[in-house]
Amino acid sequence: MNYLAHAVLSFGNPGILTGNMISDFVKGRKKYKYPLEIMYGIQLHRLIDNFTDHHPATKKAESFFRADYRLYSGPIIDIVYDHFLANDKNEFKTALELKKFADETYQSLEKSRHLFPHVFASMFPFMKNQDWLYHYHMVTGIQKSLHGLYHRALYMNPPEKAYHIFLHRYTELQSCYEEFFPQVKQYALEVLNNFNAH
Repeated sequence: MNYLAHAVLSFGNPGILTGNMISDFVKGRKKYKYPLEIMYGIQLHRLIDNFTDHHPATKKAESFFRADYRLYSGPIIDIVYDHFLANDKNEFKTALELKKFADETYQSLEKSRHLFPHVFASMFPFMKNQDWLYHYHMVTGIQKSLHGLYHRALYMNPPEKAYHIFLHRYTELQSCYEEFFPQVKQYALEVLNNFNAH
């Protein structure tokens, strides 16, 4: 899953949110230096990613991109899922509601900025100033995100074909998202409840 999904699946908990957002940049045993809730967020992020990667709907969605993008089909679907989440009326009834959520997420993360790993600390101002979480709801936002992935990746083919596939397979990809997201949301809630029980 990508940034919007990990923010939503933090369920308004600031510590979980911070851990969820920085997880990819925390390596090895470094997660143990963080407060407990942030550590839980780091672990939740990894469990969500594992659930996502093995879900049949994700496998189907990835299949549209695999011939051209191989291992990068997974990260592409992470971005695509955020588009459908941003437009999911069960989560955000209006674009204004999405904008409010995005702004509240940035404000919450600001309070933990001193704990950010270096790479995320460098990236966060761009996320906030360019309002990534809000712009996922537009297809142009997805186009920009695919270009961002391409510039970070070592061996990814140019992103124009991925954007074309996204538009061409839009309805099928949306169906994959609609099958998948309620299940990952329920899974994340169960994981958090399990953390809280210990």
